[in-house]
Amino acid sequence: MTDRIQRLREKSLNAVNCISAERAMLITEFYETGIDREVSVPVMRALSLNYFLTHKKLCFNEGELIVGERGPAPKACPTFPEICVHTLEDLDILNTRKKVFFKVDSETRKLYEERIIPFWTGRSNRDRIMRTLPGDWLDSYKAGIFTEFQEQRGPGHTVAGDKIYHKGMLDLIDEIHESYHRIDLLEDPHALEKQEELKAMEIAANALIMFANRYADWLLELSEVLPDSSISEYEMAGNPMHFGERSRKKTSSEFSRRKKELRKLAGICRKVPANAPTTFHEALQYYWFVHLGVISELNPWDSFNPGRLDQHLFPFYQREIEAGTLTSESAVELLQSFWIKFNNHPAPPKVGVTAQESNTYTDFSLINLGGIKPDGSDAVNELTYLILDVIEEMRLLQPSSMVQISKKNPDSFIHRTLKITKTGFGQPSFFNTDAIVMELVRQGKEITDARKGGASGCVEAGAFGTEAYILSGYFNLPKILEITLHNGFDPRTGKQIGPETGSPEDFATFRDLVNAFHLQLNHFINIKIRGNNLIAQTFAHYLPVPFLSLIIDDCIANATDYNAGGARYNSTYIQGVGLGSVTDSLTALKFHVYEKKTISMKGMLKALTRNFEDFDDLHALLLFETPKWGNDEDEADDQARLVFDLFFQSVDNRPNALGGRHRINMLPTTCHVYFGSVIGALPDGRKAGMPLSEGISPVQGADTKGPTAVLNSAAKIDHIRTGGTLLNQKFTPDFFNDETGIRKVSALIRSYFKMDGHHIQFNVVSAKTLRDAQKHPEKYRDLIVRVAGYSDYFNDLGEDLQNEIIRRTEQGQV
Repeated sequence: MTDRIQRLREKSLNAVNCISAERAMLITEFYETGIDREVSVPVMRALSLNYFLTHKKLCFNEGELIVGERGPAPKACPTFPEICVHTLEDLDILNTRKKVFFKVDSETRKLYEERIIPFWTGRSNRDRIMRTLPGDWLDSYKAGIFTEFQEQRGPGHTVAGDKIYHKGMLDLIDEIHESYHRIDLLEDPHALEKQEELKAMEIAANALIMFANRYADWLLELSEVLPDSSISEYEMAGNPMHFGERSRKKTSSEFSRRKKELRKLAGICRKVPANAPTTFHEALQYYWFVHLGVISELNPWDSFNPGRLDQHLFPFYQREIEAGTLTSESAVELLQSFWIKFNNHPAPPKVGVTAQESNTYTDFSLINLGGIKPDGSDAVNELTYLILDVIEEMRLLQPSSMVQISKKNPDSFIHRTLKITKTGFGQPSFFNTDAIVMELVRQGKEITDARKGGASGCVEAGAFGTEAYILSGYFNLPKILEITLHNGFDPRTGKQIGPETGSPEDFATFRDLVNAFHLQLNHFINIKIRGNNLIAQTFAHYLPVPFLSLIIDDCIANATDYNAGGARYNSTYIQGVGLGSVTDSLTALKFHVYEKKTISMKGMLKALTRNFEDFDDLHALLLFETPKWGNDEDEADDQARLVFDLFFQSVDNRPNALGGRHRINMLPTTCHVYFGSVIGALPDGRKAGMPLSEGISPVQGADTKGPTAVLNSAAKIDHIRTGGTLLNQKFTPDFFNDETGIRKVSALIRSYFKMDGHHIQFNVVSAKTLRDAQKHPEKYRDLIVRVAGYSDYFNDLGEDLQNEIIRRTEQGQV
């Protein structure tokens, strides 16, 4: 790591997360002009982006090689009042909460109080959605049956493909003109809408070119005004360091070299994104400008990212290495500067249920490495290993990273990755390329589009650059069982929110119970899907995204917005949560009530109502003498297959509002903690309010027969019928003391993926260390753990989530 990168990294780590009112104020100013009464909605949205990029403060951090920040400074995070306007109470919570806080200064609070909140209250999309959704949806949402991602965020869990590495914005404008001329004004009933969308796309493309030129002008000016080495570039530019300290003075040689760098950076910004990149540096800067455009327009469920970075960049790298215009050392420094840009960008602030379902600074930008090429051959290359070196050395939360493992990839690729994993970093995670391709092809994607895809966010599979795959929210599977056991009544809210499917005491067989569960499940899935479609239509009408539409095939050709179904493929996901908890609960009922008749249903319900108080013997029986998911025992695993199949049948292939289909995946982020807080005691022995199981992992501590048994259980559900499943495993650091541990875990991954498992990730840390970190957080400021599809600082996690990670079974052998 060079001195430059060390300084940038340290300053990024020390920067304080804060709320910036800049974007909210500029968007408010734009809307206050009343232009929404003069132009179409798509054009208005494009003009608002243009207004923002024209007036936002430029940020250039000393020594950096990639330019641009989403806010006026690193870690200064914008808000999106047109989606959800933060109240003064929200701002106070963000400013004072102990975990994942965002500092709010008095000036920002005043701007919200006097300008932003008064203008947007009642006009935000959240207000609009909550006025539109029916009462049964609202009751289910408040009961914790499901969450809604678009409540505080825009649609889209999407990833950029390879288009931007071959075409500049001017090329895309040419495509827009061609599409415009193809519109049939006589026969197409949507001709006017298409014309307006294409106009908006052109405005958005030109807005990004303008933004890059602003940087080019400023960088050139900065290079010309630096008179000697005794004055820093920031003092001359009137731009004091945003990291809270003065710029370091330069020596004469550093000064001369930096002037050349500034001129080079100015030239790059002048070239891209207007034109296609031709160098490694240009490709990285081009992507970063696109990234800023996407996340400034709206916040598309955080996780926008470059996807398969080694594949996109390798042609540039290879060409320049051969030509002698790039060295591996300079490529690494550029990549490291790129990594820091991601780390400067925390996820937009969340409050309420949205914060509980995803309570982290992490922006879920997931770099994909390895996998296969469009022709099906091994895609691992020299740059893949170089990027792994960058990941290991930088050790930053963002961007997150994963490796795609295909049977075509060499074992050395897995071994190299595990050498990073064993350090306890929690990255990269491991994904089954061959399963992802089968998942996407099953959904109707072309094989070449599927092979270009991968995972984004936590574990969600998609066809990169061609698909709008929108995560709609988490679905609380154990809560459905609780509702079933109360005949459609929710004991927490005191409302009859589900159909009356019969008193459980009257169920003569386990099948009667399952049938009632199935009816409740279908009832709430129907409510969720109706809500999904209303929300999707609301975003399509009021908040189109013409800039994001530029870079996703085939929005330009279809002259249709990304939020309105313009992409080649359009999928809506519902994420199932708590598979382990609901599996073990159904198993306990089947085993003890219907088969062994250890206790009657009446007795079980009484024990649950009393949270097992005075039922110590039963509680111990349920915890320690009942088959559990994750131990390769069909007595329990059969219920996992049952619940999975019922969930799949309820959701899969149901139409969405974008002309595509609904699909399922199985992941929680941190929602298993929130969902657990709205459920009473469960028949598996879990007490009221405790977190649920996460992903498809076993209930914390319930897997007692080693990692192979866990994987055998997990492989019994059909991962190919999902868009992603999340499996956590925890190993002791001692396990990796020699190469034998790496070879064993590598074989474990290969075996799981041969059984079509989708994903696996590892925490390499002892419970003893984690408990000590709880007691002495000051000693563990840099302790990073794998949570649920992402890594985070242990100290930033809430106590409930910390305890949940501690309780996960610790594997010491394979």
